[in-house]
Amino acid sequence: MATQQPALVLDPTGAGHHAEHRALRERGPATRVDVLGVEAWSVSDPALLKQLLTSPDVSKDARAHWPAYGEVVGTWPLALWVAVENMFTAYGPNHRKLRRLVAPAFSARRISAMRPAVENMVTGLVDRLAALPAGEPVDLRQELAYPLPIAVIGHLMGVPEDRREGFRALVDGVFDTTLDQAEAQANTARLYEVLDQLIAAKRATPGDDMTSLLIAARDDEGDGDRLSPEELRDTLLLMISAGYETTVNVIDQAVHTLLTRPDQLALVRDGKVTWGDVVEETLRHEPAVKHLPLRFAVTDIALPDGQTIARGEAVLASYAAANRHPDWHEDADTFDATRTVKEHLAFGHGVHFCLGAPLARMEVTLVLESLFGRFPDIRLADPAEELPPVPSLISNGHQRLPVLLHAG
Repeated sequence: MATQQPALVLDPTGAGHHAEHRALRERGPATRVDVLGVEAWSVSDPALLKQLLTSPDVSKDARAHWPAYGEVVGTWPLALWVAVENMFTAYGPNHRKLRRLVAPAFSARRISAMRPAVENMVTGLVDRLAALPAGEPVDLRQELAYPLPIAVIGHLMGVPEDRREGFRALVDGVFDTTLDQAEAQANTARLYEVLDQLIAAKRATPGDDMTSLLIAARDDEGDGDRLSPEELRDTLLLMISAGYETTVNVIDQAVHTLLTRPDQLALVRDGKVTWGDVVEETLRHEPAVKHLPLRFAVTDIALPDGQTIARGEAVLASYAAANRHPDWHEDADTFDATRTVKEHLAFGHGVHFCLGAPLARMEVTLVLESLFGRFPDIRLADPAEELPPVPSLISNGHQRLPVLLHAG
């Protein structure tokens, strides 16, 4: 039987995450980690991770399958990640019910129908960049990566423009793993206040948006399929936060990579790869989510190296570490848009695979095409090594992305 190593304490600031991910892989397919005081099994081997993500022996329902839930939820800064009642934390039939209600918003037909609106949003943002004073640095995270996804998800969910900025700041707090328990709890309380206000406004004046549709499902479905008030609110939280934060980071990372790897940008401009190839390699090389808390063993799970994840123990899906596993991709630490094997786990795997993946891909592709088409001389304004990461062990992006848009 393998000797169990002491838990590796994950850095909540997100600094040095590549070295941390290498350390995880070196410790084996799965290893014990400390996530802000909670112990879990970090799984970084892609084959094992995909197996666990599709196994009925692994649940996302903390209330049902995590004995430590009652003890942890009142003190853990990431309590919201396991306490929400939506399809993110659902298991079995309940997950299927919740996903069925949300899936129509992300159908191929609906995403295709949204494309002209997204194109207009991108064009408007890039036009605004072009109107800024030449020669002054522009923070693209602030001026492009942030506003596009919040506008898109606001359009989809029917969030009024004057409420979107408030959502943005609160969602950022959900992903900030440097907040203490009191700060995180206050952020959650305020977020729920804003969600309740949105629900009240949409119930009074419904629109052609997903929030209104979910409220109608809450009010009109039969008892067996009806959303509880908590499920309604938490489903809105999931759709707004997941549809916003992750796409911000993919835009950020894709732009950053192309500005630090001019050879890769040249491949696109020479027609040797597509913008879609760049997006897929970004999702593999720098996924928007590094670690996703949490899942739970429904029964004892034997691991390939002789260790056992005991029933009730927590499991952390370490997507970023898995994406760069040397057994999956050759020269995995190198960004290469010409890769023929484009598999990755950036959107998860199995029944919890991200419904919004096609929308996110479309947004990022349109941004890259427009940005680099309009500003052929764009370059970083600061050295890449001086751009700090967002303070999170979950979210993977930069705090700022300053660029110079024009030659000179």
